[in-house]
Amino acid sequence: MKAVVLASGGLDSTVTAAIARDEGYELYCLTVAYGQRHGVEIDKARQVAAWLGVEEHKIFHLGLREFGGSSLTGCGDVAKHRSDHERRTGIPSTYVPARNTILLSLALAYAEVVEASCIFIGANVLDYSNYPDCRPEFLQAFETVARLGTRKGAEGGRVEIKAPLLPLNKSQIIHRGQMFGVPFELTHSCYDPQEGDLACGQCDSCVIRLRGFREAGLRDPVAYATGVPGS
Repeated sequence: MKAVVLASGGLDSTVTAAIARDEGYELYCLTVAYGQRHGVEIDKARQVAAWLGVEEHKIFHLGLREFGGSSLTGCGDVAKHRSDHERRTGIPSTYVPARNTILLSLALAYAEVVEASCIFIGANVLDYSNYPDCRPEFLQAFETVARLGTRKGAEGGRVEIKAPLLPLNKSQIIHRGQMFGVPFELTHSCYDPQEGDLACGQCDSCVIRLRGFREAGLRDPVAYATGVPGS
């Protein structure tokens, strides 16, 4: 069995890939360099792919910075110090327009070429920043797109979209990764890394990650900027 894994170099996608490997899939990882300000995650994805022993790792370059519309691609400041309420009621500046639609489309093309039966994505709906393209309804709809818009689908086949972390919170995801020996020190989650690629500890992703490790009773092994509590 073959699977394409969207591999960002982050904690969620790495745990997702470890789950896919444990399920017996041959892994074909796809990392998209779309002009994100946290470009260090591309190198982290390479390191994670080497740890996983994947069949192939593609790094696809795509200039979403040309469109703008997100603080992750250079338009404005990354949202920081947001409350749980803010994360659940408003779409933040770090939302990249149609990103998961684009990434899944690329993964779908890759899956057709390598004849993979599924695509793994590290989306989850409990600890996220209200991104509309992380919802189960979206993933289900994209699976329909995959069936209707591909040669594989037209010939009666199917490419399944798998999001094994969808119902889990961050501490549960961390525990799941611990089960599979995930090297958390290789992962990167920060949206606005500081000098020396230190995690800022203040963006949504850092806050959720740090809280997840605390709730899991573990210490986050990545380096944070000086003065970040709980790091």
